[in-house]
Amino acid sequence: MTDNQAIKLIGIYLKISDLYENELKYHCQRFSNNNEPIFTDVELITIYLYSMIYEERFKIKQIYNFANNYLRSWFPDLSSYVAFNNRLNRLPSVFKHLCYLLLPKDLPLGVRDDISLLDSMPIITCSGKRKGKVAQNITDKGFCSTKGMYYFGLKLHILGFWRKGRLPFPESFVITPASENDLNVFKNYWSDIVNRTFYGDKIYIDEPFFEKLKMHRNVEMLTPVKKIKGEPECIRKMHKAADDLYSKAVSKIRQPIEALFSWIIEKTDIQRASKVRSENGLLVHMFGRMAAAFLAYNF
Repeated sequence: MTDNQAIKLIGIYLKISDLYENELKYHCQRFSNNNEPIFTDVELITIYLYSMIYEERFKIKQIYNFANNYLRSWFPDLSSYVAFNNRLNRLPSVFKHLCYLLLPKDLPLGVRDDISLLDSMPIITCSGKRKGKVAQNITDKGFCSTKGMYYFGLKLHILGFWRKGRLPFPESFVITPASENDLNVFKNYWSDIVNRTFYGDKIYIDEPFFEKLKMHRNVEMLTPVKKIKGEPECIRKMHKAADDLYSKAVSKIRQPIEALFSWIIEKTDIQRASKVRSENGLLVHMFGRMAAAFLAYNF
């Protein structure tokens, strides 16, 4: 391991250790005789995050093999693969809380706190051609218009502050079953925000709702123009040039949120969850990879 890699590993360990001692340990309390394992949760989480962020090892087997082959001198009490995997699947609450602790807090220069971008992407456990059998309590069948496919799984929704020429600054995220409508997520989680302009896709169109928000909360939702069903062709052609320019301008501003999703997929491979075999495994997959993304974003 090079000096640069060692510094990164130590940095992650110290960060996780501090968060664990202050908050995370209360989300994984053990009441058995093995309440203080030799191979600690901090070491386990450090290996998981480091291997994913800096070594691009996304499968649990790959992460374990890397640690076993190259990190033994750092973690001499590393357990067997079976124990490693079982321990990891007992930490969904820890990873969930870690996500919110790692969510960036301090706005850097160039961030517009009055403009937000929002969108969603699928987390796929299996294609829609088959019956989803994993984590049926939290997953269901949905449709991804970008990919033009039905799938079983979850949906990741992200709200981020806009900044020119850079990835959006993450403000909030929500994970729902795949069938959940994006507009309903906005109404349930983000409609209390005031003095903000949002840029979304056509799924967020609801003129009566946003007219009330604009009046009472000074909130505006800008989306590409959606064709009106039954509108005469002559009127549609009359407005086509203006509508196309407006839609292009909105899409250009909201394009960075799509780039953020691509960056998260590149860093964590979060979208592919077909190898997950349990609800806890899916929760760790989801929140563990979001924690890795936010940690990489912060570092």
